[in-house]
Amino acid sequence: MGSSKIQQLEKTLPGSQYLDADHFRLERDAIFHREWFCVGRREGLDRKGHYRAVNVLGESLLLVCDEDGTLRGFNNVCRHRGAELVRADGEAEQCGSFKAGIRCPYHSWNYHLSGELHSTPHINIDKTDKGLHQVDVDTWGGYVFVRVIAGKQSLADMLGGIPARVIRYPLQQLRVGHRIDYTVAANWKVILENYNECYHCAGVHPELCKVVPAFRQGGGTGLDWDRGIEQREGTNTFTLTGTSNRAPFAELNDDERVRHKGELAYPNLMLSLSMDHVASFTLWPRTPGRTDIICEFLFHPEEMARSDFDASDAVEFWDLVNRQDWDICASVQRGMGSRVFEAGYYGPMEDLSLDIRNYVRSKLQRR
Repeated sequence: MGSSKIQQLEKTLPGSQYLDADHFRLERDAIFHREWFCVGRREGLDRKGHYRAVNVLGESLLLVCDEDGTLRGFNNVCRHRGAELVRADGEAEQCGSFKAGIRCPYHSWNYHLSGELHSTPHINIDKTDKGLHQVDVDTWGGYVFVRVIAGKQSLADMLGGIPARVIRYPLQQLRVGHRIDYTVAANWKVILENYNECYHCAGVHPELCKVVPAFRQGGGTGLDWDRGIEQREGTNTFTLTGTSNRAPFAELNDDERVRHKGELAYPNLMLSLSMDHVASFTLWPRTPGRTDIICEFLFHPEEMARSDFDASDAVEFWDLVNRQDWDICASVQRGMGSRVFEAGYYGPMEDLSLDIRNYVRSKLQRR
Protein backbone atom coordinates (compact mmCIF):
# COMPACT_ATOMS: atom_id res chain seq x y z
CA MET A 1 0.00 0.00 0.00
CA GLY A 2 1.20 3.49 -0.86
CA SER A 3 1.67 5.98 1.90
CA SER A 4 0.17 9.43 1.99
CA LYS A 5 2.48 12.36 1.52
CA ILE A 6 3.65 13.74 4.85
CA GLN A 7 2.29 17.26 5.34
CA GLN A 8 4.31 20.00 6.96
CA LEU A 9 2.62 21.91 9.76
CA GLU A 10 3.06 25.59 10.54
CA LYS A 11 3.56 26.59 14.15
CA THR A 12 1.20 28.92 15.96
CA LEU A 13 2.36 31.88 17.97
CA PRO A 14 4.27 30.83 21.11
CA GLY A 15 2.03 29.76 23.97
CA SER A 16 3.36 32.57 26.13
CA GLN A 17 1.69 35.09 23.80
CA TYR A 18 -1.70 33.70 24.80
CA LEU A 19 -0.92 33.70 28.53
CA ASP A 20 1.48 36.50 29.38
CA ALA A 21 0.18 39.78 30.86
CA ASP A 22 3.11 41.81 29.48
CA HIS A 23 2.43 40.55 25.96
CA PHE A 24 -1.26 41.36 26.39
CA ARG A 25 -0.31 44.95 27.20
CA LEU A 26 1.79 45.09 24.03
CA GLU A 27 -1.25 43.95 22.04
CA ARG A 28 -3.39 46.55 23.80
CA ASP A 29 -1.03 49.36 22.80
CA ALA A 30 -0.23 48.15 19.27
CA ILE A 31 -3.58 46.70 18.21
CA PHE A 32 -6.60 47.54 20.31
CA HIS A 33 -5.69 51.20 20.90
CA ARG A 34 -4.22 51.87 17.42
CA GLU A 35 -6.52 49.92 15.10
CA TRP A 36 -10.21 50.46 14.38
CA PHE A 37 -12.09 48.65 17.16
CA CYS A 38 -15.77 47.74 16.74
CA VAL A 39 -17.84 48.89 19.72
CA GLY A 40 -21.18 47.56 18.48
CA ARG A 41 -24.21 48.77 16.57
CA ARG A 42 -25.15 52.41 15.91
CA GLU A 43 -28.64 51.54 17.17
CA GLY A 44 -29.27 53.57 20.33
CA LEU A 45 -26.85 56.28 19.22
CA ASP A 46 -28.98 57.78 16.48
CA ARG A 47 -30.77 60.70 18.19
CA LYS A 48 -29.54 63.98 19.65
CA GLY A 49 -28.03 63.43 23.09
CA HIS A 50 -27.85 59.66 22.95
CA TYR A 51 -24.62 58.41 24.50
CA ARG A 52 -22.78 55.19 25.23
CA ALA A 53 -19.71 54.86 27.45
CA VAL A 54 -17.48 51.88 26.67
CA ASN A 55 -14.25 50.49 28.08
CA VAL A 56 -11.74 49.62 25.35
CA LEU A 57 -9.03 47.72 27.23
CA GLY A 58 -8.79 50.22 30.07
CA GLU A 59 -9.59 53.38 28.10
CA SER A 60 -13.06 54.74 28.87
CA LEU A 61 -14.62 56.33 25.78
CA LEU A 62 -17.81 58.34 25.40
CA LEU A 63 -19.82 58.13 22.17
CA VAL A 64 -22.35 60.91 21.67
CA CYS A 65 -24.86 61.82 18.95
CA ASP A 66 -24.55 65.60 18.62
CA GLU A 67 -27.04 68.32 17.65
CA ASP A 68 -26.59 67.59 13.93
CA GLY A 69 -26.90 63.83 14.27
CA THR A 70 -23.14 63.35 13.88
CA LEU A 71 -21.61 60.63 16.01
CA ARG A 72 -18.73 61.92 18.14
CA GLY A 73 -16.16 60.10 20.22
CA PHE A 74 -14.37 61.47 23.28
CA ASN A 75 -12.17 60.25 26.08
CA ASN A 76 -14.53 60.00 29.06
CA VAL A 77 -12.50 62.61 30.95
CA CYS A 78 -13.33 66.16 32.00
CA ARG A 79 -10.66 68.69 31.05
CA HIS A 80 -10.84 70.33 34.49
CA ARG A 81 -9.69 67.66 36.93
CA GLY A 82 -10.06 64.41 35.03
CA ALA A 83 -13.36 63.21 36.47
CA GLU A 84 -15.37 60.76 34.41
CA LEU A 85 -18.12 62.53 32.48
CA VAL A 86 -20.20 59.36 32.69
CA ARG A 87 -19.32 57.27 35.70
CA ALA A 88 -18.04 53.95 34.43
CA ASP A 89 -19.22 50.80 36.20
CA GLY A 90 -16.15 48.66 35.76
CA GLU A 91 -16.05 47.32 32.22
CA ALA A 92 -19.80 47.38 31.56
CA GLU A 93 -21.11 49.79 28.93
CA GLN A 94 -23.29 52.67 30.10
CA CYS A 95 -26.07 54.05 27.92
CA GLY A 96 -28.34 57.04 28.26
CA SER A 97 -29.30 60.44 26.88
CA PHE A 98 -28.01 63.91 27.70
CA LYS A 99 -30.86 66.41 27.96
CA ALA A 100 -28.74 69.30 26.73
CA GLY A 101 -24.96 69.25 26.89
CA ILE A 102 -22.44 67.07 28.69
CA ARG A 103 -22.08 68.11 32.34
CA CYS A 104 -19.21 66.91 34.47
CA PRO A 105 -20.67 65.59 37.76
CA TYR A 106 -17.71 66.92 39.78
CA HIS A 107 -17.62 70.71 39.26
CA SER A 108 -20.33 71.09 36.59
CA TRP A 109 -18.15 72.11 33.70
CA ASN A 110 -20.47 71.89 30.70
CA TYR A 111 -19.63 70.84 27.15
CA HIS A 112 -21.59 71.00 23.93
CA LEU A 113 -22.55 67.60 22.48
CA SER A 114 -19.90 68.29 19.83
CA GLY A 115 -17.25 68.51 22.58
CA GLU A 116 -16.53 72.23 22.86
CA LEU A 117 -16.39 73.67 26.37
CA HIS A 118 -19.57 75.71 26.98
CA SER A 119 -19.48 76.95 30.57
CA THR A 120 -17.37 76.84 33.72
CA PRO A 121 -19.39 77.88 36.80
CA HIS A 122 -17.96 80.75 38.87
CA ILE A 123 -14.75 81.09 36.85
CA ASN A 124 -14.03 82.90 33.60
CA ILE A 125 -11.44 81.26 31.35
CA ASP A 126 -10.46 81.04 27.69
CA LYS A 127 -12.47 78.05 26.50
CA THR A 128 -11.07 77.74 22.99
CA ASP A 129 -8.53 75.00 23.70
CA LYS A 130 -10.31 73.14 26.48
CA GLY A 131 -12.82 71.03 24.65
CA LEU A 132 -13.04 67.31 25.24
CA HIS A 133 -10.28 65.08 23.90
CA GLN A 134 -11.61 63.50 20.71
CA VAL A 135 -11.06 59.99 19.37
CA ASP A 136 -11.55 58.79 15.80
CA VAL A 137 -15.05 57.45 15.05
CA ASP A 138 -16.45 55.95 11.85
CA THR A 139 -19.33 53.69 10.86
CA TRP A 140 -20.02 50.93 8.38
CA GLY A 141 -23.00 48.64 7.94
CA GLY A 142 -24.70 49.93 11.09
CA TYR A 143 -21.55 49.30 13.18
CA VAL A 144 -19.54 51.88 15.12
CA PHE A 145 -15.75 51.74 15.10
CA VAL A 146 -13.40 53.80 17.28
CA ARG A 147 -9.67 54.33 17.37
CA VAL A 148 -8.21 55.30 20.75
CA ILE A 149 -4.97 56.65 19.26
CA ALA A 150 -5.41 58.75 16.12
CA GLY A 151 -4.16 57.15 12.93
CA LYS A 152 -4.10 57.57 9.16
CA GLN A 153 -5.63 54.31 7.92
CA SER A 154 -9.25 54.74 6.92
CA LEU A 155 -11.91 52.35 8.13
CA ALA A 156 -12.59 51.41 4.50
CA ASP A 157 -8.96 50.35 4.06
CA MET A 158 -9.09 48.31 7.26
CA LEU A 159 -12.26 46.49 6.16
CA GLY A 160 -10.73 45.65 2.79
CA GLY A 161 -12.94 43.43 0.67
CA ILE A 162 -15.57 42.72 3.33
CA PRO A 163 -18.12 45.39 2.29
CA ALA A 164 -18.08 44.20 -1.33
CA ARG A 165 -18.52 40.56 -0.34
CA VAL A 166 -21.59 41.28 1.82
CA ILE A 167 -23.03 44.17 -0.20
CA ARG A 168 -26.38 42.45 -0.77
CA TYR A 169 -27.00 41.94 2.95
CA PRO A 170 -28.84 45.04 4.29
CA LEU A 171 -26.58 45.41 7.33
CA GLN A 172 -27.27 49.13 7.71
CA GLN A 173 -31.03 48.53 7.99
CA LEU A 174 -30.98 45.56 10.35
CA ARG A 175 -31.98 45.86 13.98
CA VAL A 176 -31.08 43.88 17.10
CA GLY A 177 -33.76 41.29 17.86
CA HIS A 178 -31.90 39.61 20.72
CA ARG A 179 -28.58 39.89 22.57
CA ILE A 180 -26.53 37.45 24.65
CA ASP A 181 -23.45 38.49 26.64
CA TYR A 182 -20.80 35.84 27.22
CA THR A 183 -17.61 35.73 29.27
CA VAL A 184 -15.13 33.26 27.79
CA ALA A 185 -12.13 32.01 29.76
CA ALA A 186 -9.81 32.21 26.74
CA ASN A 187 -7.46 34.59 25.00
CA TRP A 188 -8.99 36.62 22.16
CA LYS A 189 -6.65 34.99 19.63
CA VAL A 190 -7.83 31.51 20.58
CA ILE A 191 -11.41 32.59 19.83
CA LEU A 192 -10.54 34.12 16.45
CA GLU A 193 -8.47 31.09 15.47
CA ASN A 194 -11.41 28.86 16.34
CA TYR A 195 -13.75 31.05 14.27
CA ASN A 196 -11.38 30.95 11.31
CA GLU A 197 -11.41 27.18 10.79
CA CYS A 198 -13.85 24.28 10.69
CA TYR A 199 -11.39 21.47 11.33
CA HIS A 200 -13.03 21.29 14.76
CA CYS A 201 -16.63 21.31 13.54
CA ALA A 202 -17.19 17.56 13.14
CA GLY A 203 -16.15 16.84 16.72
CA VAL A 204 -17.49 19.95 18.46
CA HIS A 205 -20.65 20.90 16.51
CA PRO A 206 -22.79 17.85 15.60
CA GLU A 207 -25.97 19.94 15.37
CA LEU A 208 -24.30 22.49 13.12
CA CYS A 209 -22.95 19.77 10.84
CA LYS A 210 -26.44 18.35 10.37
CA VAL A 211 -27.41 21.65 8.78
CA VAL A 212 -24.09 22.16 6.97
CA PRO A 213 -22.59 18.72 6.15
CA ALA A 214 -19.73 20.43 4.28
CA PHE A 215 -18.29 21.47 7.65
CA ARG A 216 -17.37 17.88 8.50
CA GLN A 217 -16.18 16.75 5.07
CA GLY A 218 -12.42 16.38 4.78
CA GLY A 219 -11.85 18.16 8.04
CA GLY A 220 -13.41 21.33 6.70
CA THR A 221 -11.16 21.64 3.66
CA GLY A 222 -12.05 23.39 0.42
CA LEU A 223 -14.76 25.64 1.85
CA ASP A 224 -15.68 28.46 -0.54
CA TRP A 225 -16.41 31.31 1.86
CA ASP A 226 -16.60 33.91 -0.93
CA ARG A 227 -19.51 32.10 -2.55
CA GLY A 228 -20.91 30.87 0.75
CA ILE A 229 -21.07 27.41 2.29
CA GLU A 230 -23.62 25.00 0.90
CA GLN A 231 -26.22 23.74 3.37
CA ARG A 232 -28.13 20.47 3.48
CA GLU A 233 -30.76 20.24 0.75
CA GLY A 234 -34.04 21.72 1.94
CA THR A 235 -32.39 24.08 4.43
CA ASN A 236 -31.47 27.74 4.02
CA THR A 237 -30.65 29.26 7.41
CA PHE A 238 -28.97 28.61 10.76
CA THR A 239 -31.62 27.11 13.03
CA LEU A 240 -31.95 23.59 14.43
CA THR A 241 -34.26 22.67 11.51
CA GLY A 242 -32.32 24.73 8.98
CA THR A 243 -35.52 26.58 8.08
CA SER A 244 -37.49 29.61 9.23
CA ASN A 245 -40.69 31.48 8.42
CA ARG A 246 -38.69 34.68 7.94
CA ALA A 247 -38.33 35.99 4.40
CA PRO A 248 -34.88 36.18 2.78
CA PHE A 249 -33.24 39.58 2.56
CA ALA A 250 -34.58 41.08 -0.65
CA GLU A 251 -31.34 41.74 -2.57
CA LEU A 252 -29.57 38.41 -2.01
CA ASN A 253 -28.48 36.41 -5.03
CA ASP A 254 -29.54 32.79 -5.55
CA ASP A 255 -26.49 31.40 -3.73
CA GLU A 256 -26.93 33.67 -0.73
CA ARG A 257 -30.51 32.53 -0.28
CA VAL A 258 -29.37 28.98 0.46
CA ARG A 259 -25.72 29.32 1.55
CA HIS A 260 -24.02 30.66 4.65
CA LYS A 261 -21.31 33.32 4.72
CA GLY A 262 -18.84 34.36 7.39
CA GLU A 263 -16.55 37.36 7.77
CA LEU A 264 -13.90 38.40 10.28
CA ALA A 265 -12.86 42.05 10.58
CA TYR A 266 -9.72 42.18 12.70
CA PRO A 267 -9.30 42.69 15.50
CA ASN A 268 -12.72 42.05 17.06
CA LEU A 269 -15.78 41.73 14.78
CA MET A 270 -17.09 38.35 13.61
CA LEU A 271 -20.11 38.11 11.29
CA SER A 272 -22.09 35.02 10.34
CA LEU A 273 -24.64 35.78 7.65
CA SER A 274 -27.73 33.72 6.84
CA MET A 275 -30.48 34.55 4.37
CA ASP A 276 -32.80 35.95 7.07
CA HIS A 277 -30.57 37.03 9.98
CA VAL A 278 -27.02 37.89 10.95
CA ALA A 279 -25.26 36.66 14.07
CA SER A 280 -22.85 39.41 15.09
CA PHE A 281 -20.03 38.99 17.60
CA THR A 282 -17.91 41.78 19.10
CA LEU A 283 -14.95 40.63 21.19
CA TRP A 284 -13.82 42.64 24.21
CA PRO A 285 -10.45 41.32 25.45
CA ARG A 286 -10.14 41.94 29.19
CA THR A 287 -7.12 39.89 30.33
CA PRO A 288 -4.83 37.32 28.67
CA GLY A 289 -7.27 34.60 29.73
CA ARG A 290 -10.63 36.36 29.56
CA THR A 291 -12.63 37.72 26.64
CA ASP A 292 -16.14 39.14 26.87
CA ILE A 293 -18.29 38.60 23.79
CA ILE A 294 -21.46 40.44 22.85
CA CYS A 295 -23.55 38.34 20.47
CA GLU A 296 -26.35 40.25 18.73
CA PHE A 297 -28.94 38.75 16.41
CA LEU A 298 -29.87 41.13 13.60
CA PHE A 299 -33.14 40.96 11.67
CA HIS A 300 -34.91 43.10 9.11
CA PRO A 301 -37.29 45.58 10.80
CA GLU A 302 -40.14 44.47 8.52
CA GLU A 303 -39.81 40.94 9.84
CA MET A 304 -39.55 42.20 13.42
CA ALA A 305 -42.80 44.14 12.96
CA ARG A 306 -44.76 40.99 12.12
CA SER A 307 -47.11 39.76 14.83
CA ASP A 308 -45.61 36.27 14.65
CA PHE A 309 -41.97 37.36 14.77
CA ASP A 310 -39.95 35.03 16.99
CA ALA A 311 -36.16 35.10 17.10
CA SER A 312 -35.85 32.05 19.33
CA ASP A 313 -35.17 29.54 16.53
CA ALA A 314 -31.96 31.35 15.54
CA VAL A 315 -31.06 32.34 19.11
CA GLU A 316 -31.35 28.81 20.52
CA PHE A 317 -29.31 27.34 17.69
CA TRP A 318 -26.55 29.91 17.94
CA ASP A 319 -26.43 29.79 21.74
CA LEU A 320 -25.84 26.03 21.51
CA VAL A 321 -23.08 26.43 18.91
CA ASN A 322 -21.54 29.37 20.76
CA ARG A 323 -21.32 27.53 24.06
CA GLN A 324 -19.69 24.57 22.33
CA ASP A 325 -17.09 26.96 20.90
CA TRP A 326 -16.50 28.83 24.14
CA ASP A 327 -16.09 25.58 26.10
CA ILE A 328 -13.49 24.19 23.70
CA CYS A 329 -11.65 27.55 23.60
CA ALA A 330 -11.49 27.57 27.41
CA SER A 331 -10.09 24.04 27.27
CA VAL A 332 -7.40 25.19 24.84
CA GLN A 333 -6.52 28.08 27.15
CA ARG A 334 -6.18 25.76 30.14
CA GLY A 335 -4.10 23.29 28.13
CA MET A 336 -1.69 25.99 27.00
CA GLY A 337 -0.93 26.64 30.66
CA SER A 338 0.83 23.28 30.91
CA ARG A 339 4.57 23.45 31.48
CA VAL A 340 5.10 21.21 28.41
CA PHE A 341 3.23 23.45 25.96
CA GLU A 342 5.44 25.72 23.86
CA ALA A 343 3.41 26.27 20.68
CA GLY A 344 0.67 24.58 18.69
CA TYR A 345 0.38 23.71 15.02
CA TYR A 346 -1.89 24.71 12.15
CA GLY A 347 -3.14 21.92 9.90
CA PRO A 348 -3.36 22.53 6.13
CA MET A 349 -7.10 23.24 6.39
CA GLU A 350 -6.40 25.87 9.05
CA ASP A 351 -4.57 28.24 6.71
CA LEU A 352 -6.93 31.09 7.53
CA SER A 353 -5.91 30.78 11.17
CA LEU A 354 -2.41 31.78 10.08
CA ASP A 355 -3.88 35.23 9.54
CA ILE A 356 -4.01 35.85 13.29
CA ARG A 357 -0.35 34.93 13.59
CA ASN A 358 0.65 37.19 10.72
CA TYR A 359 -1.73 39.94 11.83
CA VAL A 360 -0.37 40.11 15.37
CA ARG A 361 3.25 39.94 14.27
CA SER A 362 2.81 42.72 11.71
CA LYS A 363 1.15 45.05 14.23
CA LEU A 364 3.72 44.42 16.96
CA GLN A 365 6.61 44.92 14.54
CA ARG A 366 5.15 48.25 13.45
CA ARG A 367 4.97 49.52 17.02
